[in-house]
Amino acid sequence: MTLFSPNEILVLDGATGTELDRLGVDLSMPLWSARAMDEAPDKLKHVHRLYLDAGAGAIITNTFRTHERSLAKAGFGAESRRLTRSAVSIAREAIQESPSSALLLGSVAPLEDCYSPELSPDFDTSHEEHGRLMSDLVAGGVDCILIETMCTAHESLAAAKAAAEVSPGRWGISFCLDSDAGPGVLQDGGKLADLLPELMEASFIGINCVSATSMGSQIRHLRSCLPETMPIMAYGNVGYADEEGGWVSTDAIEPQRYARYAMEWIESGANIVGGCCGTTPATIAAIREALDDQVADVPKSWLQ
Repeated sequence: MTLFSPNEILVLDGATGTELDRLGVDLSMPLWSARAMDEAPDKLKHVHRLYLDAGAGAIITNTFRTHERSLAKAGFGAESRRLTRSAVSIAREAIQESPSSALLLGSVAPLEDCYSPELSPDFDTSHEEHGRLMSDLVAGGVDCILIETMCTAHESLAAAKAAAEVSPGRWGISFCLDSDAGPGVLQDGGKLADLLPELMEASFIGINCVSATSMGSQIRHLRSCLPETMPIMAYGNVGYADEEGGWVSTDAIEPQRYARYAMEWIESGANIVGGCCGTTPATIAAIREALDDQVADVPKSWLQ
């Protein structure tokens, strides 16, 4: 079964942590959103439902921080499998309760901080630890593995190797790039183009957690490096960190403006689009509306 096609448009969900925070869920580090599975499962399911109701054709599990390594920092390392499978179960329930069907993607994040590539473990450690989480996601019932926000070359390849072993034909990878360095540059300075030949077994390749305003050039570069048959995923955030560590929101914080950027990504070669940090169900609804307004110009199989 082919889950993704370069000739079809799929809408992803948006940020989960932001919405949990709005609902009053404790997101303090190091557990962050992983707290929701035990402390606020109904609120987590509600967030998933908000995105489904907004028109998302795929939602992502709340497993960005359920690696054993991440949980161990709070003394919960032994709870990785339970919390991972709980996150999958909650998301699956939301899909089952929704009037429309949707895919469930299992989130696999970097083992350390997304913007600190120097902390990334070595290849063998990364392969082993990612493999454990992926096995739990697959056992829990995800439709596809989503390796996301990857910032280093060696960990990206290690995670891809694990995914190909654990979930052959049902995995994809998305990168967090250094926009200040130009298109296609990883946080560790590596060139995305150098990695792509080793990732051709993926179901899709994408970019996430760069600002919506800079995503277009990244997608054009990625499209130029890939065969037309490879689907491209794009889900940006609504701002960027300043030099003092604060957050600066761009005009993409406004849902309709974000949707216009998303339409530009599609024109540039992306066909799986959604939202990353700071986006909301209103953002996804705006993308859905923009696509529906152009229904005559895009394939309809993802628009049902």
